[in-house]
Amino acid sequence: MKGPLFYSKILLFGEYGIIKDSKGLSIPYSFYNGALKKDESPAESALKSNESLKRFATYLQDLDSNLVRFDSERLLEDVNSGMYFDSSIPQGYGVGSSGALVAAIYDKYAFDKITVLENLTREKLLKLKSIFSAMESFFHGKSSGLDPLNSYLSIPILINSKDNIEATGIPAQKSDGKGAVFLLDSGIIGETAPMVGLFMENMKQEGFRSMLKNQFIKHTDACVDDFLKGDIKSLFKNTKQLSKIVLNHFKPMIPQQFHELWKKGIETNEYYLKLCGSGGGGYILGFTEDIEKAKKALANYKLEVVYNF
Repeated sequence: MKGPLFYSKILLFGEYGIIKDSKGLSIPYSFYNGALKKDESPAESALKSNESLKRFATYLQDLDSNLVRFDSERLLEDVNSGMYFDSSIPQGYGVGSSGALVAAIYDKYAFDKITVLENLTREKLLKLKSIFSAMESFFHGKSSGLDPLNSYLSIPILINSKDNIEATGIPAQKSDGKGAVFLLDSGIIGETAPMVGLFMENMKQEGFRSMLKNQFIKHTDACVDDFLKGDIKSLFKNTKQLSKIVLNHFKPMIPQQFHELWKKGIETNEYYLKLCGSGGGGYILGFTEDIEKAKKALANYKLEVVYNF
């Protein structure tokens, strides 16, 4: 038995900002995916996943039934007979490993589920987001619900503010385009909860709050608008500013050994780096106007192109 595939996601813009109502833009990334599965002779990783699913199934029974109801009997039966989540999505890398799992469980076991084929009104999207937020909180302590939403719908999601999200189209990729968005592997597993905790701690300072509002959110919103309009020149100007702000104010979220590399990109304009998810490890997101130049400059690192301009 193998269920449908659910993709990983990349939050191109909006990390941390969306907690405070900045815009955000999230796109599905089909290179990594996962599906619910049963095997005759499961591997060690499958047994571990199954254990985690058992705890998750128990957790779901306590969710508010006005929000969402699951076929708990069928879910527990499947979990007890060895079902697990077979996934190529790296955990702790900021590309939505728990989001894909949440989407898969909702898709298979939720009663009265909202489907991708319906007319997805803002109300329906917000309802899905709050269901996914409640479900994914099992993994992170607090979740916006956006990762599972992206995974479940498999379409780009534009976040205008907390209560205003919509499905959106993004400019078509140019397969021969020199400009690119890429992922850089930090080789370190990141933990979401401590990073978000650190951010919340910083938010208690007046100076940090004002920087967030007047600089970070301003450039994040501009990047989202530029990307959707296809205004590449302005996009790179704003991404450079964003990269600088993150280096100056979000240093703890950038693994130590990447501080110099980050700075070098800003100085040479060969690439600009930004956080992918909460940071602290996992992937780092890169933007470049010339992918060949960036590849040379980052020759010692593992680089995956996500999108070509």
